[in-house]
Amino acid sequence: MRIALIHALTHSMPPIVAAFERLWPEAQLVNLLDDSLSADLARDGALTPAMTDRFLALARYSARNGADAILFTCSAFGPCIDACVRDLAPMPVLKPNEAMIEEAVALTGPSSRIGLVATFAPMLASMPAEFTAVAPGVTVVPCLATGALSALDRGDADGHDRAAAEAAATLKDCDVIGLGQFSLARAAPAVTGATGKTVLTTPDSAVRKLQRLLIPSAKAA
Repeated sequence: MRIALIHALTHSMPPIVAAFERLWPEAQLVNLLDDSLSADLARDGALTPAMTDRFLALARYSARNGADAILFTCSAFGPCIDACVRDLAPMPVLKPNEAMIEEAVALTGPSSRIGLVATFAPMLASMPAEFTAVAPGVTVVPCLATGALSALDRGDADGHDRAAAEAAATLKDCDVIGLGQFSLARAAPAVTGATGKTVLTTPDSAVRKLQRLLIPSAKAA
Protein backbone atom coordinates (compact mmCIF):
# COMPACT_ATOMS: atom_id res chain seq x y z
CA MET A 1 0.00 0.00 0.00
CA ARG A 2 1.20 3.51 -0.82
CA ILE A 3 0.45 6.10 1.87
CA ALA A 4 0.92 9.81 1.24
CA LEU A 5 1.91 11.73 4.36
CA ILE A 6 1.33 15.48 4.14
CA HIS A 7 3.12 17.67 6.70
CA ALA A 8 3.08 21.32 7.74
CA LEU A 9 5.92 20.91 10.26
CA THR A 10 9.25 19.17 9.73
CA HIS A 11 8.97 17.84 13.31
CA SER A 12 5.93 15.77 12.34
CA MET A 13 7.81 13.56 9.90
CA PRO A 14 10.08 11.42 12.14
CA PRO A 15 7.31 10.30 14.55
CA ILE A 16 4.97 9.01 11.85
CA VAL A 17 7.79 7.34 9.92
CA ALA A 18 8.88 5.65 13.15
CA ALA A 19 5.32 4.51 13.85
CA PHE A 20 5.05 2.92 10.41
CA GLU A 21 8.43 1.23 10.87
CA ARG A 22 7.19 -0.35 14.10
CA LEU A 23 3.59 -1.13 13.20
CA TRP A 24 3.41 -1.44 9.39
CA PRO A 25 6.88 -1.62 7.81
CA GLU A 26 5.50 -3.00 4.54
CA ALA A 27 3.70 0.26 3.72
CA GLN A 28 5.29 2.50 1.08
CA LEU A 29 5.46 6.07 2.37
CA VAL A 30 5.54 9.29 0.36
CA ASN A 31 6.27 12.45 2.36
CA LEU A 32 5.11 15.89 1.20
CA LEU A 33 6.12 18.93 3.26
CA ASP A 34 4.94 22.55 3.10
CA ASP A 35 6.35 24.07 6.27
CA SER A 36 5.10 27.53 5.30
CA LEU A 37 1.54 26.46 6.16
CA SER A 38 2.05 26.59 9.93
CA ALA A 39 3.98 29.84 9.67
CA ASP A 40 1.20 31.40 7.58
CA LEU A 41 -1.48 30.24 10.01
CA ALA A 42 0.43 31.70 12.94
CA ARG A 43 0.81 34.96 11.01
CA ASP A 44 -2.80 35.22 9.82
CA GLY A 45 -4.45 33.87 12.96
CA ALA A 46 -7.14 32.03 11.00
CA LEU A 47 -7.60 29.56 8.17
CA THR A 48 -8.23 31.12 4.77
CA PRO A 49 -9.68 29.92 1.45
CA ALA A 50 -6.18 30.14 0.01
CA MET A 51 -4.95 27.64 2.60
CA THR A 52 -7.75 25.25 1.66
CA ASP A 53 -6.69 25.54 -1.98
CA ARG A 54 -3.12 24.65 -1.01
CA PHE A 55 -4.31 21.57 0.88
CA LEU A 56 -6.44 20.48 -2.07
CA ALA A 57 -3.45 20.86 -4.40
CA LEU A 58 -1.30 18.63 -2.18
CA ALA A 59 -4.03 16.01 -1.79
CA ARG A 60 -4.85 15.90 -5.51
CA TYR A 61 -1.16 15.60 -6.35
CA SER A 62 -0.92 12.60 -4.00
CA ALA A 63 -3.98 10.94 -5.53
CA ARG A 64 -2.70 11.43 -9.09
CA ASN A 65 0.58 9.79 -8.13
CA GLY A 66 -0.86 6.53 -6.90
CA ALA A 67 -1.61 7.00 -3.21
CA ASP A 68 -3.98 4.43 -1.73
CA ALA A 69 -4.64 6.73 1.24
CA ILE A 70 -3.60 10.13 2.55
CA LEU A 71 -2.73 11.03 6.12
CA PHE A 72 -2.35 14.65 7.12
CA THR A 73 -0.09 15.23 10.12
CA CYS A 74 -0.88 18.92 10.69
CA SER A 75 -3.39 19.21 13.54
CA ALA A 76 -4.56 22.81 13.25
CA PHE A 77 -6.06 22.61 9.74
CA GLY A 78 -9.22 20.55 10.23
CA PRO A 79 -11.56 22.45 7.86
CA CYS A 80 -8.94 22.38 5.09
CA ILE A 81 -8.59 18.63 5.48
CA ASP A 82 -12.39 18.23 5.50
CA ALA A 83 -12.41 19.79 2.03
CA CYS A 84 -9.87 17.19 0.88
CA VAL A 85 -11.95 14.36 2.35
CA ARG A 86 -14.97 15.52 0.34
CA ASP A 87 -12.95 16.14 -2.81
CA LEU A 88 -11.23 12.75 -2.93
CA ALA A 89 -13.98 10.47 -1.60
CA PRO A 90 -14.02 7.48 -1.43
CA MET A 91 -10.23 7.46 -1.01
CA PRO A 92 -9.32 7.28 2.70
CA VAL A 93 -8.13 10.73 3.75
CA LEU A 94 -7.40 10.96 7.46
CA LYS A 95 -7.16 13.93 9.74
CA PRO A 96 -4.14 13.64 12.00
CA ASN A 97 -6.18 13.29 15.17
CA GLU A 98 -9.27 11.32 14.18
CA ALA A 99 -7.89 7.88 14.97
CA MET A 100 -6.51 8.97 18.33
CA ILE A 101 -9.84 10.61 19.21
CA GLU A 102 -11.72 7.42 18.33
CA GLU A 103 -9.35 5.34 20.45
CA ALA A 104 -9.60 7.74 23.40
CA VAL A 105 -13.41 7.66 23.37
CA ALA A 106 -13.49 3.88 22.93
CA LEU A 107 -11.10 3.47 25.85
CA THR A 108 -12.78 5.82 28.31
CA GLY A 109 -16.41 6.10 27.26
CA PRO A 110 -18.60 8.86 25.78
CA SER A 111 -18.76 10.97 28.97
CA SER A 112 -15.10 10.99 29.93
CA ARG A 113 -12.59 13.75 30.58
CA ILE A 114 -9.76 13.68 28.07
CA GLY A 115 -6.64 15.75 28.51
CA LEU A 116 -5.31 17.25 25.30
CA VAL A 117 -1.69 18.40 25.21
CA ALA A 118 -0.38 20.60 22.41
CA THR A 119 2.67 22.72 21.69
CA PHE A 120 1.00 24.79 18.93
CA ALA A 121 -1.71 27.03 20.38
CA PRO A 122 -4.02 27.22 17.31
CA MET A 123 -4.50 23.46 17.55
CA LEU A 124 -6.16 23.82 20.95
CA ALA A 125 -8.72 26.14 19.37
CA SER A 126 -9.72 23.76 16.58
CA MET A 127 -9.35 20.25 17.94
CA PRO A 128 -11.84 20.05 20.86
CA ALA A 129 -14.71 20.25 18.35
CA GLU A 130 -13.35 17.10 16.72
CA PHE A 131 -13.76 15.25 20.02
CA THR A 132 -17.32 16.45 20.60
CA ALA A 133 -18.25 15.53 17.02
CA VAL A 134 -17.41 11.91 17.91
CA ALA A 135 -18.81 11.99 21.47
CA PRO A 136 -20.80 15.10 22.47
CA GLY A 137 -20.59 14.15 26.14
CA VAL A 138 -16.79 14.17 26.26
CA THR A 139 -15.06 16.96 28.17
CA VAL A 140 -11.79 18.04 26.60
CA VAL A 141 -9.27 19.65 28.95
CA PRO A 142 -6.78 21.60 26.81
CA CYS A 143 -3.19 22.02 27.94
CA LEU A 144 -0.54 24.08 26.15
CA ALA A 145 3.04 22.93 26.69
CA THR A 146 4.55 26.40 26.66
CA GLY A 147 8.07 26.53 25.29
CA ALA A 148 8.12 22.94 24.08
CA LEU A 149 7.92 23.70 20.36
CA SER A 150 10.56 26.40 20.54
CA ALA A 151 12.84 23.93 22.36
CA LEU A 152 12.34 21.41 19.55
CA ASP A 153 13.01 24.13 16.98
CA ARG A 154 16.42 24.82 18.50
CA GLY A 155 17.29 21.14 18.72
CA ASP A 156 16.61 20.65 22.44
CA ALA A 157 14.57 17.45 22.25
CA ASP A 158 14.97 16.72 25.96
CA GLY A 159 13.72 20.22 26.80
CA HIS A 160 10.71 19.65 24.58
CA ASP A 161 9.88 16.42 26.38
CA ARG A 162 10.31 17.99 29.82
CA ALA A 163 8.01 20.88 28.92
CA ALA A 164 5.37 18.47 27.62
CA ALA A 165 5.59 16.33 30.76
CA GLU A 166 5.39 19.33 33.09
CA ALA A 167 2.33 20.64 31.28
CA ALA A 168 0.62 17.24 31.26
CA ALA A 169 1.24 16.83 34.99
CA THR A 170 -1.37 19.56 35.58
CA LEU A 171 -4.09 17.30 34.09
CA LYS A 172 -4.98 15.70 37.40
CA ASP A 173 -8.61 14.73 36.79
CA CYS A 174 -8.49 13.30 33.28
CA ASP A 175 -9.23 9.69 32.32
CA VAL A 176 -6.69 9.59 29.50
CA ILE A 177 -4.24 12.00 27.89
CA GLY A 178 -3.95 12.55 24.16
CA LEU A 179 -0.86 14.11 22.62
CA GLY A 180 -2.44 16.19 19.91
CA GLN A 181 0.48 16.63 17.54
CA PHE A 182 2.69 14.17 15.73
CA SER A 183 5.76 16.01 16.97
CA LEU A 184 4.64 15.31 20.56
CA ALA A 185 4.76 11.54 20.19
CA ARG A 186 8.41 11.45 21.24
CA ALA A 187 7.37 12.85 24.64
CA ALA A 188 4.94 10.00 25.40
CA PRO A 189 7.26 8.16 27.82
CA ALA A 190 7.96 11.37 29.74
CA VAL A 191 4.27 12.25 29.89
CA THR A 192 3.38 8.76 31.06
CA GLY A 193 6.00 8.96 33.78
CA ALA A 194 4.84 12.39 34.94
CA THR A 195 1.13 11.56 35.02
CA GLY A 196 0.76 7.80 35.55
CA LYS A 197 -2.07 7.88 33.01
CA THR A 198 -2.70 6.15 29.72
CA VAL A 199 -1.19 8.31 26.97
CA LEU A 200 -2.29 8.06 23.33
CA THR A 201 -0.28 9.39 20.41
CA THR A 202 -1.58 10.44 17.03
CA PRO A 203 0.99 8.52 14.91
CA ASP A 204 0.35 5.08 16.42
CA SER A 205 -3.42 5.53 16.36
CA ALA A 206 -3.33 6.71 12.74
CA VAL A 207 -1.26 3.76 11.53
CA ARG A 208 -3.62 1.32 13.23
CA LYS A 209 -6.65 2.95 11.59
CA LEU A 210 -5.06 2.93 8.14
CA GLN A 211 -4.34 -0.78 8.54
CA ARG A 212 -7.99 -1.42 9.40
CA LEU A 213 -9.15 0.57 6.38
CA LEU A 214 -6.76 -0.90 3.83
CA ILE A 215 -5.95 -4.46 4.96
CA PRO A 216 -8.93 -6.84 5.10
CA SER A 217 -7.32 -9.07 7.75
CA ALA A 218 -6.61 -6.09 10.01
CA LYS A 219 -10.19 -4.88 9.62
CA ALA A 220 -11.55 -8.27 10.56
CA ALA A 221 -9.32 -8.38 13.65
